[in-house]
Amino acid sequence: MIRQATLDELPVLRDIEDASGKLFADIGMTMVADDPPPPLETLREFQRAGRAWVWTDDTDHPVGYLILGIVDGAAHVEQVSVHPDHAGRRIGKRLLDHAVRWAKDQGMQAITLTTFVDVAWNGPYYERLGFRYLPAADETPALCAIRAAEAAHGLDQWPRACMRAEVDTWAFDPAF
Repeated sequence: MIRQATLDELPVLRDIEDASGKLFADIGMTMVADDPPPPLETLREFQRAGRAWVWTDDTDHPVGYLILGIVDGAAHVEQVSVHPDHAGRRIGKRLLDHAVRWAKDQGMQAITLTTFVDVAWNGPYYERLGFRYLPAADETPALCAIRAAEAAHGLDQWPRACMRAEVDTWAFDPAF
């Protein structure tokens, strides 16, 4: 059920992002909920690089996606989103498993991301999966630049952090 996103599906990824982003409004983070999804050109870059994956339903329609960057030699989760109609099925975890496997196949040691610390489906969720919070002193130069761009965008109204997981110790879902 995980495969590369096609060019024709990129607008669907934006729709998934819009739908999943609305959950932030429910917890008072309307600025995040109203933030537009990545532009098609950005998604196209990940798709062309072979680092845009979708989880599809029984009709091969994408219901979740993950785009993966490379930041200071580590795989970096730029975005992982699951349509709320399909939440609670471990789709996000399986997409992350796929990204970790890809990173391991590329000889990378780690996978990183930035996230909201106090949002249940963000920091605490990733921590349960095996990510650890990076102290600011351990952030690589490019992670520092990402965090600075996020702060400039206003995302630091809520606590944010970088997280990292080692690919060699990642716990894959048994079905994966």
